[in-house]
Amino acid sequence: QVQLVESGGGLVQAGGSLRLSCAASGRTFSGYAMGWFRQAPGKEREFVASIVRSGGRTADSVKGRFTISRGYAWNTVYLQMNSLKPEDTAVYYCAGSESMQLVNPTWRYWGQGTQVTVSS
Repeated sequence: QVQLVESGGGLVQAGGSLRLSCAASGRTFSGYAMGWFRQAPGKEREFVASIVRSGGRTADSVKGRFTISRGYAWNTVYLQMNSLKPEDTAVYYCAGSESMQLVNPTWRYWGQGTQVTVSS
């Protein structure tokens, strides 16, 4: 059974930083796309960042502030979030794919989410 478990969320003041982690188990994601999404209250889930072996990409709304990376074993993915803004408040979800596409892969696996709250 594949599991994605996020950690690292919490409450932070505007301008602060958080680092989210996602640990995958049950299968290897080496070479496959992993990513982060978020969902704010009353809004649809939106793409934040994704990464494959050749590189990563981030949404325009977080570009220059958020960085996605993967651990050595490629079954862990991180999201470093700097210069946080109140509008970054959301539940952040980790996602895993069986595709090597960086752009719009089919996301098959999802974590339960971790809450990030940014106070003004």
